[in-house]
Amino acid sequence: MDVLGSLPVRNGHFLLESGYHTDVWLSLDLLFVNPSKIAPMVTSLAKQLGAHEFSAVCGSLMGGAFLAQALATILGTAFYYTEPVTTSGGTALFAARYRLPADLRGGLLGLKVAVVDDVISAGSSVRATVAALDATGASTVVVGTLLTLGHIGATHFGRLGVPFESLAHKDFLIWKPADCPLCRDDVALEDPRVQAGE
Repeated sequence: MDVLGSLPVRNGHFLLESGYHTDVWLSLDLLFVNPSKIAPMVTSLAKQLGAHEFSAVCGSLMGGAFLAQALATILGTAFYYTEPVTTSGGTALFAARYRLPADLRGGLLGLKVAVVDDVISAGSSVRATVAALDATGASTVVVGTLLTLGHIGATHFGRLGVPFESLAHKDFLIWKPADCPLCRDDVALEDPRVQAGE
């Protein structure tokens, strides 16, 4: 199952939300533009997640929330989402913070939740979403994704004893800033929102 299909891929030097560096940027904004094309993958992931017991699905804005809403519709569960909290930046790994909107925070105490994201590499937004749910008294019983890039995210949740469901896996190079070969070669970080040549 080709999750990425014809989505644009850029090569260069990029900073991921997790704080890691990579030489590839995947433009995921187009993933949910044609819902009918991605529907079979969402249905397949719903079947995998169905082996676990939960009553809500939660994902981070944007792609994780789109996926969570689609899965909640199929599975007949509640739908929640988290939004990024602006931080001062910095170079620490996994510094990103997400929160549940105020109106969604009530009633989560004791709720079992599946946390999902469209694509997971290091899992920064998923980790932050799990932390936001923990703060409300909810428990994450499974993490799911359409595609896993590399192994860091899956390994992290495995160590926590949280089941990890993924439709597909691809190798993906990421480096801590201190270990980044592109930094050592003085290759400037690029803003992925700026098209080449602009």
